[in-house]
Amino acid sequence: MFQRWLKFNLAGMLGVGVQLGTLHLLAHHLKLNYLVATAIAVEVALIHNFFWHERYTWKGRNLNPGFRSRVLRLVRFNLTNGLISLAGNLLLMTVLAGYLGWPYLLANGCSIIACSLANFYASERHVFVERARLP
Repeated sequence: MFQRWLKFNLAGMLGVGVQLGTLHLLAHHLKLNYLVATAIAVEVALIHNFFWHERYTWKGRNLNPGFRSRVLRLVRFNLTNGLISLAGNLLLMTVLAGYLGWPYLLANGCSIIACSLANFYASERHVFVERARLP
């Protein structure tokens, strides 16, 4: 499981780049409110991370391969990792950037780290679960 956690974090680091890049584009260049930009950036990173986790982090796991099963996993991923990431990021961004005045990219980086362990647990136990083995 430790090796999978390392893979999860490697894929997640790529997602951090996607999230921070999206946040910067939306907040700095398009002048969206930093909380709206954060919510959009989290979802873009979630979709990115889902496909990496399917093909890399949980590659060897016996997952149902069909289109419907993959869509259901994406829904579970959004409902678990998405909820954890979105709620955690928006709450921490409000505190760190809004109340404490931290730069929004630094505040978002800290928010991502804080959510990562809960996201791994949710993915391991509720999203990328092996299909039932037939007797």
